[in-house]
Parts: sequence; C-alpha cells; structure tokens
Amino acid sequence: MHLPLVCQRKLQGLWLALLYLTLAVWPAGPALAQSAELTTLRTSREDGGLNLEFVVRLTLPKTVDDALRNGVPLYFLAQADLKRNRWYWRDERIARVSRSWRLAYQPLTDVWRVGLGGLNQTYATFPEALAAVSRSTGWRLVDLSQVDADSKHYVDFSFRLDTSQLPGPMQIGLGGQGDWSVVVERSVRVE
Repeated sequence: MHLPLVCQRKLQGLWLALLYLTLAVWPAGPALAQSAELTTLRTSREDGGLNLEFVVRLTLPKTVDDALRNGVPLYFLAQADLKRNRWYWRDERIARVSRSWRLAYQPLTDVWRVGLGGLNQTYATFPEALAAVSRSTGWRLVDLSQVDADSKHYVDFSFRLDTSQLPGPMQIGLGGQGDWSVVVERSVRVE
C-alpha cells in the first residue's frame, strides 16, 4: 500500500518535528560552572550624582588562568547604561559609562599588576588582584541634573572578560571555546 505524496511529506514533517523536540529536551551534558557571579549591584545618589557599586565573584576557568599565569594580560570590561522607561517607544539611554581593567602577572618578580586607566597597582597575591578587578564603589554614572525625577530609570550592567584585547594569535579560534566566556549581566532599578 502506497501513501499519497502529500501524506508522505506530512509524515516526514512530523518526524522532523519530533526529532527537533527530542534534541531540544535531551540533556546537553554536564553543566559548566558559573565563572562570574554578581553578588552586589546597587545605585546611590551622592554628591549630586548617581553612583554605582558592584561586586563580582570571579572564578577563572583553567585555560584562562593558565594563560594569565604564563604572562598573557587579561582585560575585564564593566559597562553600565542608564535608561529611562518610555511606554511609547524604546527606552531612552541617558548615559553609558565603561571601565576597563588590565590584569597581568609578572613572573620574574612574582607580583600581580592591575591597571585602571593610567593608574597601576601591584598586589602580592592573585586573590587580592582579582578582588581589585571585580569590584567598584562610587562609580559615577551621571549628574543628577540629567535624571528626570518624575520618570522611572534603570541601569543595564554587564561585566565580562574582553577577549578582543587579547594578543592577536590568541584570538584565533576563541569563538567556540566557552572557557573564555566570562560574563555577567543584570538590570537594576534606580530608586
């Protein structure tokens, strides 16, 4: 008994849908450990400005840690967008600020060096250096004169390992490696 061509195609479509559904539900293997966790994110109004405070708990994957201990500097980027809610259009971006830290190990002197802008600080241990990279207090987002008191505002925050600043040969092939994806994102309402 032969089925008409229309029925055969519908059955093929059903089989493909069942296959896609099975693959979507099937466990993908062991879950990767979270390498960045945002423990603190809050805004405050001080000294005529809106300030941001954050703390990120970082656990670097083994490949990233090995590269760092072999003298490859790592760059971490924190970015915050202050936005105003609008019901009639996309939310308006009031301000965007970013900070970039450079974390490097000096094997000859056995010290860790953290750079923020033009300022550099040395640390004796890795946890001290990592703590300096992964937190900020009193980070000025915008003057309060730019914030409308009658509107609701929120901050979109992201903290990530900036792989675009790695040495050129190391950037080749990083697209498919999840080890180098150290990122955390969150939004917080401005009170």
